Amino acid sequence: MIFALRIEKRPSDSRLMSLLSPILAIVLTLVSGAVLFAVLGHPPLHALYTFFVAPLEDVYGWTELGVKVAPLLLCAMGLMLCFKAKVWNIGAEGQFILGGLGGGYIALELLQVESFWVLPAVIIFGSLCGLLWAGLAALLKTRFGANEILTTIMLNYIALNALLYAVHGPLKDPEGYNFPESALFSDSALLPAVLDDYRMNISIWFGLIAVAVIWTLMSRTLIGFQISVLGEDRAAARFAGFNEKRLVWVVLLVSGGLAGLAGVSEVVGPVGQLNPYIAPGYGYAAIIVVFLGRMMPIGIVLASVLLALTFMGGEMVQMELTLPKSLTGLFQGMLLFYLLACDLLISYRVVPNRPIKKGSGANLQTAQAD
Repeated sequence: MIFALRIEKRPSDSRLMSLLSPILAIVLTLVSGAVLFAVLGHPPLHALYTFFVAPLEDVYGWTELGVKVAPLLLCAMGLMLCFKAKVWNIGAEGQFILGGLGGGYIALELLQVESFWVLPAVIIFGSLCGLLWAGLAALLKTRFGANEILTTIMLNYIALNALLYAVHGPLKDPEGYNFPESALFSDSALLPAVLDDYRMNISIWFGLIAVAVIWTLMSRTLIGFQISVLGEDRAAARFAGFNEKRLVWVVLLVSGGLAGLAGVSEVVGPVGQLNPYIAPGYGYAAIIVVFLGRMMPIGIVLASVLLALTFMGGEMVQMELTLPKSLTGLFQGMLLFYLLACDLLISYRVVPNRPIKKGSGANLQTAQAD
């Protein structure tokens, strides 16, 4: 007797699997991580503890988690808007960098100014830079029909090279011993801390406010309804008279503005200057956050905490186990891979084939026909 499995399409998508898929993906990532640590010669349970638990053993660790959650939340909420409209913005990383670069430039220009309006000016200009960078992708898509996946990815690399040019050239600190970094910003350009003696600042409130605003926009306003319809059925949106190009502009500009706000909050927050490393990959990780959080605000908050923890875990295993920091990207990649694989079970299910007797030509032919 031969038993086999096959995949067949469900009559309708499974809501249960839609909720279970992220949990299953996390479990598979942990199992794969344990195997990976064992192959690298470290006790799996101890290594997983070091990666996921040890970073949160004290107050400092929890505040550092808040430092990393804030930019992920801001980028992810903007991307959620785009993805709801089926506008595939992969450019949050570039918009994040441009926001940090633009805000950092203004902070350096106002280095000698001590006034309450310096910080708002820096924040607003940085956010506008991210917004305008996303506006380029919106212009290319709505005016020339360019694929936004390709344009936003290419804009990411342009933004990174603009940052590298700035910190190696015009914005390099002349007294910085030739290091590629700017001068430290003045106190009036820095975000205030939430707690004394810790790096977590008010950017975490920016992220939570963004969650509330975007949730209200999507669930309580006409434009939120139009964005949802555009993503579900473009033909229906056109038939209803919704302006597709205007909606594309709206979602990309909001997404770029939030990513720019995340970028400028990073440079006037925990970094305090411009350098080549202001963007550790928050824009790319935010894509995973959106899908892991099922494009729901509360899900995105929880997914942001998990992805923030992977950034901290990578740093912890580097210090404690002398493993490469690149394990952060590996864990994030595994999480995305397993999530996409498990999402297959939302529309499809695994069922057993009926038993087939060995040597039965008629049955074999029937099975092949199936």
